[in-house]
Amino acid sequence: MLLGTESLCKGLPLTQEEFPLIQELHEFVGRHPRLLVLSGAGISTASGIPGYRDEDGVWKGRRPTMLQEFLGLQLARQRYWARSMIGWPEVANAQPNAAHYALARLEAAGHVQRLVTQNVDGLHQRAGSTGVIELHGSLGKVVCLTCGRVFLRSEIQHRLESENPLFAGGVAVQAPDGDALVEYENFDAFHVPQCSYCGGLLKPDVVFFGGSVPRDRIHAATQEMENADALLVVGSSLMVYSGYRFCLLAHQLGKPIAAINLGHTRADALLALKVRQPCIQAFASLLDRLGLERAYG
Repeated sequence: MLLGTESLCKGLPLTQEEFPLIQELHEFVGRHPRLLVLSGAGISTASGIPGYRDEDGVWKGRRPTMLQEFLGLQLARQRYWARSMIGWPEVANAQPNAAHYALARLEAAGHVQRLVTQNVDGLHQRAGSTGVIELHGSLGKVVCLTCGRVFLRSEIQHRLESENPLFAGGVAVQAPDGDALVEYENFDAFHVPQCSYCGGLLKPDVVFFGGSVPRDRIHAATQEMENADALLVVGSSLMVYSGYRFCLLAHQLGKPIAAINLGHTRADALLALKVRQPCIQAFASLLDRLGLERAYG
């Protein structure tokens, strides 16, 4: 019985007020078999990866490195790579949670047409989702801006640690997207990795703040939205335009939008349905109603 279903996040049973929302979500999924899903940081917080914003959509903590800073200032690159060296292992070792696996299960059952994510952690793919459109790229890859060669982030991590032993093992607080709040007073001595083929500038294969999502990804996601019946937003405040644009597009196309998100979203006024629950809890209840077995990897 749904009355006894417990939240995998908080260990709490669904309240009577929450039952109608889950029923509406079940009906929403049933009415729209070609569902486009847009995911954000909120789906990965249960995997130990912090989000950027609080439940009101307000920015938390220190601002990230901006693209122009990274490209133009050696000190900015030193600071970025030093923090990333400490923060990357948390992302590399993170495991998909039940919400990631639920989306893969929904795709396999024919309920999800395509998944578009703002996340760079690769957890959707590791959970079994296929054809994922990564709007902001992948933190697991590093690209040379001179020759275009692509390296695995794990390879660069080995080089960072071997070339910067004085910085390894620093005290840090985990921050979003593999960043870390480290206590170094200065980064002047940090050795920034270079391309081992041409000596060029290396950059994580992600869209930095201040950068633009590549047009091919926008085009691919736009086509999926045009072909979909509806849009389901999962764990995103939509404060960044790269994701919000697809809510605007869905609205322009007359296609309904639902969201699973604990807090405020930029698209609240456009939503046909909003489920204010942790992603894991909402998907567990949805799978139960659809008669689908929960998968945890």
